[in-house]
Amino acid sequence: MPLPITHENAELVEVVRILDPLRHYSAEDVSGEETGVWEGAEAVRALTLIGALPDGDMRRCFNPGWGIRVHGATGPLFRLAFCFECHGVRLWGPAVPAGQEGFHAFDADSVPARELLRRLRATRSGTPGPSGRGGDQ
Repeated sequence: MPLPITHENAELVEVVRILDPLRHYSAEDVSGEETGVWEGAEAVRALTLIGALPDGDMRRCFNPGWGIRVHGATGPLFRLAFCFECHGVRLWGPAVPAGQEGFHAFDADSVPARELLRRLRATRSGTPGPSGRGGDQ
């Protein structure tokens, strides 16, 4: 999945468990339970993993269960809301070029997607979670 070039300026990534997925069709921010923060090398690894998400076929539901807020030294860069059920992700924020903003499809069954979901889930428990989809997508 192509990320905005500004991802190279990321210093902090907030992980959010989305509690009200329907509001994320047009919300200005990712809201829900903040479950973790990735900084430094951990943030770079996460964004590299997201950038490696292969294209897929998006289905219809878009009920995102997880989101991230990406920050640079001067403030917010962009946000992502992931639905691992319909294979869709919404990308938006102040540092996203107009042509890149919106909904994108990714292969939620791919190795990078399964690893991303594992890392997102691990922020809830503080320990590494099982790989794979399902449950609390």
